Amino acid sequence: MRKGIEFHNGKTMTAEDVIFSINHHRGEESKSAAKAYLKSIENIKTDGKYEIIFELSGGSADFPFILGDYHLSICPAGTKGQEWEKGIGTGGYILERWEPGVRAFSKRNPNYWKEGRAHFDEVETLSIVDTNARTNALKTGQINYMDRVELKTVHLLKKMPGINVLATTGTAHYTIPMLVDKSPYNDNNVRMALKLAVDREALVKQILRGYGQVGNDHPIAPVNKYHAKNLEQRKYDPEKAKFYMKKAGKLDHVFNLHAADAAFAGAVDAAVLIKEHAKKAGININVVREPDDGYWSNVWIKKEWVMCYWGGRPTEDMMFSVAYATDAPWNDTHWKNDQFNKLLVAARAELDTDKRRKMYEDMQEICRNDGGTIVPMYNQMVEASSDKLAHGPMSGHMALDGMRNTERWWFKS
Repeated sequence: MRKGIEFHNGKTMTAEDVIFSINHHRGEESKSAAKAYLKSIENIKTDGKYEIIFELSGGSADFPFILGDYHLSICPAGTKGQEWEKGIGTGGYILERWEPGVRAFSKRNPNYWKEGRAHFDEVETLSIVDTNARTNALKTGQINYMDRVELKTVHLLKKMPGINVLATTGTAHYTIPMLVDKSPYNDNNVRMALKLAVDREALVKQILRGYGQVGNDHPIAPVNKYHAKNLEQRKYDPEKAKFYMKKAGKLDHVFNLHAADAAFAGAVDAAVLIKEHAKKAGININVVREPDDGYWSNVWIKKEWVMCYWGGRPTEDMMFSVAYATDAPWNDTHWKNDQFNKLLVAARAELDTDKRRKMYEDMQEICRNDGGTIVPMYNQMVEASSDKLAHGPMSGHMALDGMRNTERWWFKS
């Protein structure tokens, strides 16, 4: 471990804090989304004050990436109860106040260990759900940065003086998961029909306004190392879609597609477009408009077919492990495929790049042809900032420059 790092409360960080923090996510009662990443850890022990030994059940070529996951921040050993909400860590800013769903206010950590980072004296982070209100706040200088620019009006924002629009290609993608353990989605003919009934090109053009590219019904983005670039691109084919739906005996079935713009900006419009696409295949879709509030608690993984959004993950293993493996915490289709799960374990331990690539390409093909998730498009992250701000190369991992813009950015003067 790097020595001499202080927590926000002045305590020096040691190996004990690392072990406590990792075990917090591994615990029996843990509901952490990172728990699946840590299943391979059989034991953690210290070797002195600043060394940690991880004993794994099997090979894990991506283990360093796993430890860098955003869920796994290091907190002081012994943290419990309400102490978690104090946000005591080792980052560039110390949390002063926090109102969940409203705002957070933090001040610069004077003892931050990274040279040349965390330049702002104070940072206020606001939750402004309404797109127009968020955009107006940027236009009037009330905020310096906003994510999720409204794509319908981005061309107007680009013309505004003093504002920079940023479009970054990353691992983010839109999905339409269906619960494969519920009828009629337990029939792969139905799943295949619905995948073929989506006009992906039209969605990229009309929903993303060109800020993205078509998806191929698996979650591995074109920027990922082992993206299956040679896998045949699925295209809109109403006749084939009708064939598969007729084979399933469900041409008279009405499919409820649950949508809210809480899933992603334009999700309801996308669902309506998909309904129109499917009509040409004789497939009937009823778009159920859900409230934005509580969408992720009451609709996602609860209703049989929904609109969804994923920020993606930096490695194939992390993406598959958190959302597609049989026991994945966010397996939002309840999909199980034995061959896929065997390949996932084997690829995780494989160090030969060519062999590993073939395994991940095979897994993407299995997802594409058997999985319960339609992945119609990969989106660019379109954000906007005041031209008073400066920054280096943008991360494509997540929004806000990989969720580190407050650490990496600075004011020009």
